[in-house]
Amino acid sequence: MSHGLRIAFFGSSLVSSWWNGAATYYRGLVRALHARGHHVTFYEPDAHGRQEHRDLQDPDWVRVVVFANDRGSLDACLDDAFGVDVVVKASGVGAFDAYLEARVLELRRSGTQVVFWDVDAPATLERVAKDANDLLRPLIPRFDHILTSGGGAPVVNAYRELGAKRCVPIPNAVDPDTHHPVAPEPRFAGDLSFLGHRLPDREARVEAFFFKAAEALPRSRMLLGGSGWEDRVVPANVARLGHVYTQDHNAVNCSARAVLNLHRDSMARFGFSPGPRVFEAAGAGACLITDAFEGVEQFLEPGREVLVAHSGEEVVEHLRRLTPEDARRMGQAALRRVLAEHTYAHRAARVEAELGYRAGAGRG
Repeated sequence: MSHGLRIAFFGSSLVSSWWNGAATYYRGLVRALHARGHHVTFYEPDAHGRQEHRDLQDPDWVRVVVFANDRGSLDACLDDAFGVDVVVKASGVGAFDAYLEARVLELRRSGTQVVFWDVDAPATLERVAKDANDLLRPLIPRFDHILTSGGGAPVVNAYRELGAKRCVPIPNAVDPDTHHPVAPEPRFAGDLSFLGHRLPDREARVEAFFFKAAEALPRSRMLLGGSGWEDRVVPANVARLGHVYTQDHNAVNCSARAVLNLHRDSMARFGFSPGPRVFEAAGAGACLITDAFEGVEQFLEPGREVLVAHSGEEVVEHLRRLTPEDARRMGQAALRRVLAEHTYAHRAARVEAELGYRAGAGRG
């Protein structure tokens, strides 16, 4: 009889979404793996103010270990992880990343698989391509599996060229227990909402797709959520929300006529990498407008389940044509699609298959 896999997962943070775009992804996957009978310990550093801005108390579906931002504390976590079935080192832990990538490979042995899980593969691959001496480069062939949160064939091919044994995308998805339709709230009412931290490789797209659309539609109310925008001059019809904690995402998504998703530059270049906001919005039954990216139709059908924009002008045109009835219809279509094909339960099953695990057959 199978008792599930014991998984040690080193990542940026499960309990805090503060400057941590991977939080939703981690939570959805780990929760789904637990529901399928696996036992996950998530190790995360006390770094970047995330523990002071928690938006999730330690849940009962994972063991969370927060280690002090020093090597001794990290070594104790590595010792604790010795002998598990699967060790995962995620990209962008934010403390001792290069050290961790080398050390987790020392835990590899018969019965223990070691995985590099890249939650920002486009950025990682561009970094490695630019630096022949990047410390991750020679380690890539040594991992049993490379899993990524997106990227499709371009990412898979790039990792294979770097010597990866296996590279399999496990895209973002929706956790229906976390992201779902709720009653709209007047404080989040508007014509278009955008949630995203202010990042250098996304700001130009926010300018082109969001701020210029706001300027072109001065009578519309636009909502801007995320950290880093406090000192940015914005059009008069843009309401700043500041950091929006996870518990308010459903209300934001359900209260505006449409929700805007914008990818970072590297993600848009590689394609096939819908961000977590795509699935959060669809899971809430929101009408989604996304900037164009290759592979969008693999996740949502343009024109029926999602509106695709190649420019700020196209965002404006979508909003001018979009009636509340059309918005509701499109949001419901998107919700049906993601529940049928793109939940974290679907992704967890794919992870099991990649790890060679079959329920009832023991560990693979």
